[in-house]
Amino acid sequence: MTSFIPVSSLHQQASHWFDRARAAVLDELPCRRGCSRCCIGTFAITVLDMDELARGMATLPALVRADIVRRAKEQVVMMQAGFEHLTTSPFLDAWSEHKQDDLAAVFAELPCPALDGDGTCGVYAFRPVTCRMMGIPVSTNDSIEGACEVQIAVPILRVPAALREEEDCLAEREAMELAALQNRLPISGEEVLLAYGFLGDLIRR
Repeated sequence: MTSFIPVSSLHQQASHWFDRARAAVLDELPCRRGCSRCCIGTFAITVLDMDELARGMATLPALVRADIVRRAKEQVVMMQAGFEHLTTSPFLDAWSEHKQDDLAAVFAELPCPALDGDGTCGVYAFRPVTCRMMGIPVSTNDSIEGACEVQIAVPILRVPAALREEEDCLAEREAMELAALQNRLPISGEEVLLAYGFLGDLIRR
């Protein structure tokens, strides 16, 4: 496959992809500042995202940073109480998709630790790749679906094939960067749940 990815950070390119995909669907998406439906519930992020979050956390005032860490720790305690495997390792690499789905269902209403009371993100400029690309309608050969229930009332258009190919290239780039990180500095895993991503050095890599 021909690469569509110019030289820039993975996270910057993910944001650029979203902006162009949004324009391609005629900017019909309701995703706006303060719309936070996709910030509710837990999901996997990579150690690359953890590094980006650590950069963002370092820019915050001490009290704000401490509050986000406190919420993240509270969530980790809750998740470990229900899924004891997390007490031995925060990494999800060995988890089955079914098991991850079970955990996501249990904590479907858990807000991101960085979600502010006004629906904005406390680390927006440093958010994970998944957060940067969330909101674009999902399409198959036969159908197009909104990315969340908020999109039900808006026109849903198909994203051009070229952008979908670029989306695949971004996934390939992410995998390559994770492999390169593993080669430079052996790590215990590649994916953790969102709350763990805010704990930085508190997690054994």
